[in-house]
Amino acid sequence: MPELPEVQALAERMAAACAGRVLERVDVLSIPALKTFDPPVQALTGRAVDAVTRHGKFLDLATDGGPHLVVHLARAGWVHPRASFPAKPPSRRGPLALRLVLDDGSGFDLTEQGTTKRLAAYVVTEPGQVPGIARLGVDALAATPEQLAALAAGARQRLKTFLTDQSVLAGIGNAYSDEILHVARLSPYALAASLDAGRLARLHAAIGRELGGALEQLRAVPIEGLKSEKKADLAVHGRAGEPCPVCGDTVRSVNFADSSLQYCPTCQTGGRVLADRRLSRLLK
Repeated sequence: MPELPEVQALAERMAAACAGRVLERVDVLSIPALKTFDPPVQALTGRAVDAVTRHGKFLDLATDGGPHLVVHLARAGWVHPRASFPAKPPSRRGPLALRLVLDDGSGFDLTEQGTTKRLAAYVVTEPGQVPGIARLGVDALAATPEQLAALAAGARQRLKTFLTDQSVLAGIGNAYSDEILHVARLSPYALAASLDAGRLARLHAAIGRELGGALEQLRAVPIEGLKSEKKADLAVHGRAGEPCPVCGDTVRSVNFADSSLQYCPTCQTGGRVLADRRLSRLLK
């Protein structure tokens, strides 16, 4: 799933491509992807693109004096820039969900691979009208040490859940939470409220390092290469069975019904291995 660094990089690329352009039309090729009906999607057409920004993991295309097109790419969605489009209208079959055409003939295709379709698009007068945005917590990249400490103190969650809860910290997903915890040398099962000042400081520094560093690197990568660049730079996420790049121990995995986490026992859990089942506990 695209997380804060990828979505921010996408927003910046889209903003540059849309500068001074008018949104000529929006083709909705996947009807279930459009979650709103008022304003209608046609209210976007003929309006200048004012800005493309990010809220957590949501993209927000704002039109001048008009509605916003807000998109959540979900797990398998992506944005593809196009210099031009075929003359023939696109079919509703296949991965294409939305097509955004600008007045110079360029634009973007929004696609979603796989059979489970979760990409969501909203046409709203204000971004806060999107339920997912209304629930967002502090932007993860902007959170101060004091804000992080206050959030952790009031959380009855394990760190993995704490970091990925969008109502607490907006923008972190499964991959970067694994990387952040590895850099901070913290167990994914440690309770957020139990962190002392030293561990909180390590966690805050790791969030800034992982998200900020990834964003700076992705800014130099073409849109179509953002996904592969992210995967290439991950130390533990998706690396189960491989050696930890820090200590050489084997990266382990805990698998759940529809997700998994990866960690290094030596770096994060004092050498102890986490049981590979839901609601697992540290093995003695």
